[in-house]
Amino acid sequence: MPQSSGLLAIYPHITSRDRRLLQLLDDHHVLTTDHVHRMLFHARRTCQIRLGELGALGLLERFRFARDGGGSQPWHWTLGHHGHRFQAAAHNRPEPTLRTSRQSVQRLSANPHLTHLLTTNEFFVRLTAHARQHPEARLDRWWSETTTTQQFRTITADGHGLWSVADATVGLFLETDTGTEPLRSRVVTKLDRYAKLIRRAGPRYPVLFWLNNEQREEHLHQLLRSRHGDVPVATATHNADPAEAIWLPVGATSRVRLIELPSDHGQPVADNPNYDDGVFVP
Repeated sequence: MPQSSGLLAIYPHITSRDRRLLQLLDDHHVLTTDHVHRMLFHARRTCQIRLGELGALGLLERFRFARDGGGSQPWHWTLGHHGHRFQAAAHNRPEPTLRTSRQSVQRLSANPHLTHLLTTNEFFVRLTAHARQHPEARLDRWWSETTTTQQFRTITADGHGLWSVADATVGLFLETDTGTEPLRSRVVTKLDRYAKLIRRAGPRYPVLFWLNNEQREEHLHQLLRSRHGDVPVATATHNADPAEAIWLPVGATSRVRLIELPSDHGQPVADNPNYDDGVFVP
């Protein structure tokens, strides 16, 4: 392995799978070893070895915390200094300094919303892993909160995706709930922004509330049953495969698969990022 002092010397050691991982971390900031294994590798040991090699090259950085009750949490992986440099070069961004890269890791590791971010990423990791096992399924789009906000402007979803099975495609806006926000005053009121997006001829995608327990899910449904609006809403809890029949639409009595939820890409207006010159672009 080369010394991690020069970026160009590392290039011969970067595979296409490595490039995909670097892009994923650039987009979504942090993934655990288990996340990377399920998305990109078959053997866990091979994944662990490769992550260690990428860390030695300075492309990745890692951190973990003590687990309450003893032991340690899994390794959390993010871009190292050379990873930031590589991604900056790939996207024509300014060259980051070593200090900037170190601060990025420190701020991420100390972020009070780290658990929320990891839970959001887990949702899309599960869809990616499902697609690896089901050739007819595809995660055609995975946008972070930042990208979703930049593209749609009206909303601030935790994530956005396009999920396809065979010839059917459903768009989704994800609202990840970890039990820290009051349902009535914070969670339910988020739907007002999605209604505004629909009125502007934007997409009418289901808003998925992904909750941390069944009691909280039932409480949310009680609040939503009396709410009249054009925003499709479905709920599920964290303990299942989001591609499967776990989604309970508001007002329904049975759960459906993700691909079975209603979805409309909206009109080809100028501020709808789904369209380029009037053509739908996944």
